[in-house]
Amino acid sequence: MSDSLSGGPCPSQLDEVWLWWRDQMPVTRQWAYFDHAAVAPLSAPAADALRDYTDVAASCGDVKWLEWSAKVESLRGLTAELIHCEKDEVALVPNTTAGINFVAGGYPWQSGDNVVLPEGEFPSNHYPWLNLASRGVDVKVVPRREGRVDVDDLIAAIDGRTKIISVSWVGYASGFRIDLPRLVDQAHARGVLVFVDAIQGMGMHPLDLRTCDVDFLSADGHKWMLGPEGAGVAMIRRRHLPLLRCENVGWASVRNAHLFAAGELELRDDAARYETGSANMPGLMAFAASLELFVAVARQHGDDAISRRVLERASLLRRLIVERGGKLLFENTPFEIHGSGIVTFSVDGESPADFRSRAIENGVVVSCRGGGVRASVHVYNDDADLLRLADLISNSP
Repeated sequence: MSDSLSGGPCPSQLDEVWLWWRDQMPVTRQWAYFDHAAVAPLSAPAADALRDYTDVAASCGDVKWLEWSAKVESLRGLTAELIHCEKDEVALVPNTTAGINFVAGGYPWQSGDNVVLPEGEFPSNHYPWLNLASRGVDVKVVPRREGRVDVDDLIAAIDGRTKIISVSWVGYASGFRIDLPRLVDQAHARGVLVFVDAIQGMGMHPLDLRTCDVDFLSADGHKWMLGPEGAGVAMIRRRHLPLLRCENVGWASVRNAHLFAAGELELRDDAARYETGSANMPGLMAFAASLELFVAVARQHGDDAISRRVLERASLLRRLIVERGGKLLFENTPFEIHGSGIVTFSVDGESPADFRSRAIENGVVVSCRGGGVRASVHVYNDDADLLRLADLISNSP
């Protein structure tokens, strides 16, 4: 893949990158969009990929199937480059939950084992572990500290039967970004594996799996990575493949997958063994097209360029909210270490639902989470976007 995308090459000057990226986002023609932590608008490259697929599939059927398959496969390489893992550790999945269930269902549990989770996880990182109760597995939920996840608290919850700690990299309501390297180091020192629900952080913040030895990870692309729903990635360390039973298998799970008459169950020796059958080709191709934006910036401007931009944008929004009379609900300090693009706030005299409705009427998109209004800021949101949201706080009824 080259850095040349549908909108032209990634600019060499960082201050021009975000204008270039904004040009890749058709949503900006109508909306100041701050709901990337829920469902993001499609980037132009993703939308183009979907249209191209639809046009060809309708007019030509499967004559370009091999070309589509190669584009889908490129997503594996883009993911590996973005988070610095091996390509054969990446599985293409429909959603974050699927990746979590690979591990929850496949681990060789013994009755009395337990999993440690922070309080307030999104249900995707809670229910699959609760579902293990029939196998005698307990879930130990560790309280948060005003929205913050304290690594020391998680480590203190470990006992002799703890097998896995499963955490969100970034809290979906609070926006708190956990110190993953410290958590992994501390857990591994006690013989405990770490699963990361990365959906609220991947693409936005750098993650180098060469130095941060996360065991398992899952995320889908319809939030910060600006792809469609139903297309995501999981990372399973190659060393753990023999540990996990592959609960669901199909024709695509085996070696020589296209020799349909072979009939031998010889699982692939990489994470693609979890890709059981026909893929969501249009969704995965669109996700890959969007992910190229992120990889192009990282290649030219460094792994932390996107994170620095989104933290700067979120910091400015936080200041504007306070200046206009709003109240920040989760104070993550120091913000530079634990902050993210998620900013949750309240407005005196107006419910979050009423604020959201009024915002949409004025061309601004936010969510209601964590007892307040959640704004999730992306790199392409400019000052005018931030001011449109801030003005709504000033003009609250």
